[in-house]
Amino acid sequence: MALIATGKALLKDLEKSGALGIYAPLEGGFEGRYLRRLRAKGYVALTLSARGLGDLASYLCGVHGVRPAHLGKKDYGDGAVGPIYYLPPIVSSQLDNLPSDCRGLLLWIVDGKVLDRQEIEYLSVLPKLEPRVKVAVELGGDRAFRWTPLQDALVPA
Repeated sequence: MALIATGKALLKDLEKSGALGIYAPLEGGFEGRYLRRLRAKGYVALTLSARGLGDLASYLCGVHGVRPAHLGKKDYGDGAVGPIYYLPPIVSSQLDNLPSDCRGLLLWIVDGKVLDRQEIEYLSVLPKLEPRVKVAVELGGDRAFRWTPLQDALVPA
């Protein structure tokens, strides 16, 4: 890798495939550099952790209910502990608030190694469903920062 990476190859591959699987060195630092370069090229980046996302389709593109921690208090309504709060879809609300000169929304998902095959497949199809959304999923570590189209990451070794 060059001493100063421009990020042009990453941007070109991201726009071509729509979703990338990323392998970064475990000591960190590279992700922030590439994120900064993609933001400079006109993308608004939203960083999410894959742990605890639940159903990706409902969390990203649909209205979904969440229950806050009950903190030991009991609620006897409907046999469930605590109320359900409904949140708007993350992707739609972010796309509605994008600046006019923006290229699109970049979902950067860390800890993607905990996602199963079906969830990774959904993330690889999401840019086809909504063309203004691009996805980058950190799938693991490597000695050098590298990426592959997310669809190719689904192919068994």
